[in-house]
Amino acid sequence: MRRDMEVAVGEALAAVVALVLAVLSWNRGTVATVFAPLGEMPAFEATRYVGPWLMLAAFLVAVAGLLGIDAVTRVLRSAAEK
Repeated sequence: MRRDMEVAVGEALAAVVALVLAVLSWNRGTVATVFAPLGEMPAFEATRYVGPWLMLAAFLVAVAGLLGIDAVTRVLRSAAEK
């Protein structure tokens, strides 16, 4: 029972790390470029999306979700055995 709780805490920490990495990856996946006004064209901002970084962010969110679900089931199973 104690081992399940240790694993659940480790999985919860890994899920938090995965979410932090997902946010960092998502921020790397969106690149904003500001264009100054040129003649009669007004200034504008263009956003470019970088696919591999966004896919990594989505993958990390999925991994964090699975780790979170497994951590919760381990805690509930451990509590039911007591």
